[in-house]
Amino acid sequence: MLKRFITALGVFILLSTFSFAKDAKGDSENACKGDSNNWQQLYNGKDLAAWKHVGPGNMTVEPDGFIHTHGGMGLLYWTGGKIGNCMIRVVFRMRDENDNSGVFIRIPIEPREEWMPVHYGYEVQIDNHPELSKEDEYHSTGMLYSLTKPLAKAWKPGPEWNTMEITLDGPRTVVMLNGTKVTDFKEGDPVPEKKFDFEPQHGPRPLMGYFGLQNHSDNDVVFYKEVAIKPLKK
Repeated sequence: MLKRFITALGVFILLSTFSFAKDAKGDSENACKGDSNNWQQLYNGKDLAAWKHVGPGNMTVEPDGFIHTHGGMGLLYWTGGKIGNCMIRVVFRMRDENDNSGVFIRIPIEPREEWMPVHYGYEVQIDNHPELSKEDEYHSTGMLYSLTKPLAKAWKPGPEWNTMEITLDGPRTVVMLNGTKVTDFKEGDPVPEKKFDFEPQHGPRPLMGYFGLQNHSDNDVVFYKEVAIKPLKK
């Protein structure tokens, strides 16, 4: 157990040092560019040419143009580069009244497997009823998974569409769900103690990072019809 802890700590320090050193270079490596008044669509509704999948399961594009999650746990990430000082807009719906997925943000390096993003990025959770898995409101839709408590309840059950807008403003992360602010977190804010082994490592995340969409399991099917970004207004 001690050996595993030391190894995990070493990886965390390495990734954190690497990430914040890169952050110091400023916006030169920021892939979130363009007009702050207009969304840049990252999913063309036809294929996943700008995306890459890691981990079990996969994602497909349905005839209706929606991204469909299959199996898991895996991650479909955008290969365009790291983003920061940026808004992410994700429009999704669950197949059933409730299904599980998530939007991963602030991933320090390009993912090669599914667990590094869990422990060294943040997951903006998609799960309306975490109590069914014996989890609590810190694990519900729009939360930074296991770290933040909902400011409001704004999710819609499947198969209704939900619009999630995630603002990455330096060290601050704000989540709007269907027009209502549900999360407002800044690096250094207090967080609860870990309750489960699979919860993320605590500690700082980079100002810029990769992001992606999770396929959680065979029993959880979520559809995505829009993924877009735009830089923050200066």
